[in-house]
Amino acid sequence: MTKIQKISTFGILLLVIVGIIAFPTVKKSINAKKANKDSQKELQKPKPVTMNSRTLEVSAEIIKTHVMNDQTVTTGNIIPAEEVDLSFETSGKVVAIYFAEGAKVQKGELLAKINDKPLQAQLKKLETQVPLAKDRVYRQKKLLEKNAVSQEAYESVMTEYDKLMADIELVKSNIAQTELYAPFDGVIGLRQLSEGAYATPSTKVAKLSHVDALKIDFSIPEAYANEVKEGTNIVFRLSDNMGITREYDAQVYAVESTIDTDTRTLSVRALFDNQKQGLIPGRYTSVTIKRREIADAISVPSQAIVPEMGRNIVYVYRNGKAQPVEINTGIRTEARVQAIEGLHVGDTLITSGVMQLRTGSPVSITNLK
Repeated sequence: MTKIQKISTFGILLLVIVGIIAFPTVKKSINAKKANKDSQKELQKPKPVTMNSRTLEVSAEIIKTHVMNDQTVTTGNIIPAEEVDLSFETSGKVVAIYFAEGAKVQKGELLAKINDKPLQAQLKKLETQVPLAKDRVYRQKKLLEKNAVSQEAYESVMTEYDKLMADIELVKSNIAQTELYAPFDGVIGLRQLSEGAYATPSTKVAKLSHVDALKIDFSIPEAYANEVKEGTNIVFRLSDNMGITREYDAQVYAVESTIDTDTRTLSVRALFDNQKQGLIPGRYTSVTIKRREIADAISVPSQAIVPEMGRNIVYVYRNGKAQPVEINTGIRTEARVQAIEGLHVGDTLITSGVMQLRTGSPVSITNLK
């Protein structure tokens, strides 16, 4: 072996020895880096939620039966029971107005009148002819009984008499059209013309409204069309000038015969006795329809329900812990939901903090109803 070969062999052996000595240190460094990366990944992973073992303070209520109404809420308008724009049936100059604006009037009361002097003169002229026409009929009848005149002659004077009386009735009817009467009891509104004005049948004199009774007009979805009928009770609400909302009871007396094809709603009308209440028509109102009443319903506050995978879950208090119960729900009101199945009278229902509860969570009741 030459000298050069010996030197090369020695160098290779030296590198192998150094590698063997350094390998554990390098491996340890690589493992440390890998462990560091793994720990960083673990830190980045979301940590599983664990229940806090501390006792949660909650509010609760004892389940008991009560009356619950199946209701539908909609909006409506308050209108007078009867209302009409008053006007004359003929044209002429207004010569008298007998009503005071805003006053109550009775059915048949004379409210205004237009000039009827030409008609009165015509009536007087015709009435003066009546005695002579009657005398002619009488004489012709006597002569007919003696066969002194023909039947035709008698019928001719009789026809003239009937024609005269018909003309008198026509003039009287024209005179009646110059007088404006109240068609029903009510309150008359603001006057739209003065004495001396020329009125026609299209001229509005005033508005007359019967407000001792009011109508509540509203509409309901077609799904409830078969549930609302004559006699159905409703409640409508109005706010006064102090912002206080008051409730009033009314009763349905008429339902439209068909559903509106544009809105898919059914028009309904209820009647309210307004003799003592003094409500003013024309207002917008909220209407609650009482469709049916459940005398012994079990219900829970809507905030006590936890939706979970298509189920409705509530929590009840048992031996210091919260236990979930699935319920089947029925009708709903603004604040409560009927529980058809799942709860029983006497159960203690947890009504607050339900989103923090799990099966067996320790709880302490601080407010019990």
